[in-house]
Amino acid sequence: MPSSIPPLPGLTRYTRWDLVPDGLQTKTMLDRQGLKPGADPVGQVLYHGNSYAPLYEVTAAVPKRRLSPAQRAVLDRARESQYRCRRCGTRESEPLGKGRFCAPCRYAMTLWEQHDQAQALARELVADPAAVLLVVDVAPNSLPEAQGVAVVGVRDHQVLYAAEAGEYGTPERGAVLDRLDVLLEGRRVVEEPNFMGPYRRSPGALLRLPTPEPVVPGRDPLHPWAAPHSEENESVSKVWAGWFGWTERPSHTRPCVPWEWGGDIPMPWTRSLDVAADGLSMARVLHRIADGTEPVWGRAAWTLDGHGVGLPGVGA
Repeated sequence: MPSSIPPLPGLTRYTRWDLVPDGLQTKTMLDRQGLKPGADPVGQVLYHGNSYAPLYEVTAAVPKRRLSPAQRAVLDRARESQYRCRRCGTRESEPLGKGRFCAPCRYAMTLWEQHDQAQALARELVADPAAVLLVVDVAPNSLPEAQGVAVVGVRDHQVLYAAEAGEYGTPERGAVLDRLDVLLEGRRVVEEPNFMGPYRRSPGALLRLPTPEPVVPGRDPLHPWAAPHSEENESVSKVWAGWFGWTERPSHTRPCVPWEWGGDIPMPWTRSLDVAADGLSMARVLHRIADGTEPVWGRAAWTLDGHGVGLPGVGA
């Protein structure tokens, strides 16, 4: 109900209930007697300080139409459906509201939708001839052969570029950046985010000094391919996490990548000193997700709730 109901024009206004003449009642008062208005309102009364309720003549009221047994049964079934989950059939003590799904089913369906969207995204990447994986390793303390960068085609598993990264500020690093600018222009870039391994895995590390100090303005502008994956580029872990379905807590509806690898959660791709080989491994993961053969978490919500993935047409 709105915070206030303005008065109707042309009708007498009564500011107190004791001023309302006998024989005038509101629609609610008539309803309690099994009646409904039989004519237009003849007045209005102020209530709650800022709202007006129309008043009707009791003598003009008519009996409300009674429901037939069949109509009553339909209404009863409709009310009952508000308490029963349309996916698993569980009856709750409170109305379920829009969608009519219980909390466990809504949780499982939310994660399933992200699982399904992850496969759709993987299929887009696999089908896109311009999609590439960008893997870098530029830690200052790494072995010289570990400081490298590789670009791998997602669809055909071809290593398009592999080179040592060189040190920041050197002609070698500048040549790498120039080559990436040309090679990645107009391409859909997929990357391995830094939290999947050493900090050096982030492509943005190619634009930073090997110290915590900020980059001096004027040297390396922000290249589109080095933008954070959450803003511009897809992340292979984003696709895999949605597919795998692991969550930190049972109440979370956002799948994520585990911080510690081990136990029943396997490493989905290699992480080594050979960045080109790691890129090929990640490309194979995307292909398996697209094909539906990549494993999912054994405790994923939609596998444990006992009701499959939802009703057809429900969006689960």
